[in-house]
Amino acid sequence: MRKILFTLLALATVSSIAHADGVLDKRLTPFDKERLAKVDVNVMAALAEARAGGSKEDLAILDAALAGTPLPLAEGYDPKGNWKCRTIKAGGTLPLTVYPWFACRISEDGAGWQLEKRTGSQRTKGMFYTLSATRLAYLGAGYVNGETPRIYGQDARENQVAIVERRGKNKLILLFPAPQYESKLDILVMER
Repeated sequence: MRKILFTLLALATVSSIAHADGVLDKRLTPFDKERLAKVDVNVMAALAEARAGGSKEDLAILDAALAGTPLPLAEGYDPKGNWKCRTIKAGGTLPLTVYPWFACRISEDGAGWQLEKRTGSQRTKGMFYTLSATRLAYLGAGYVNGETPRIYGQDARENQVAIVERRGKNKLILLFPAPQYESKLDILVMER
């Protein structure tokens, strides 16, 4: 009982960071719970494939994207506003694919932080949920330019989940384990 109370108090303390419209555990599908539970194993396997077959130039971009250690996401940190963002796909169909920069935006809707990738053919829109002082979960949905944005849970084939870390003063990374298409790991790198 004491452990449960401590956990609830800890979550309440950091929930103002990026708490959205419900309890994360209740929103996640069983498939997505499994993806997030295996994120570390998935990242290691995908990065091994990328390092074994990626070009020297793309590996340098990958290493720069992953550089840094997780920083706190509370107390004075404000991610709202415009960001440049790029997707890096590791493992799977090709060992490593790096896309150019596009435009992303983080906004606050009263319930928490919301991300939208606003340019490029493949897009995402969703909410952040607090996991710890240095990690968030992202629940979103993919869609293609020209389509109406979906919400998480609307179409299971388009659900997207990621672990989010702040790796620099103006850098966030989203690690999407076992995406539904093409790769074993998608990394959305956000900088400003």
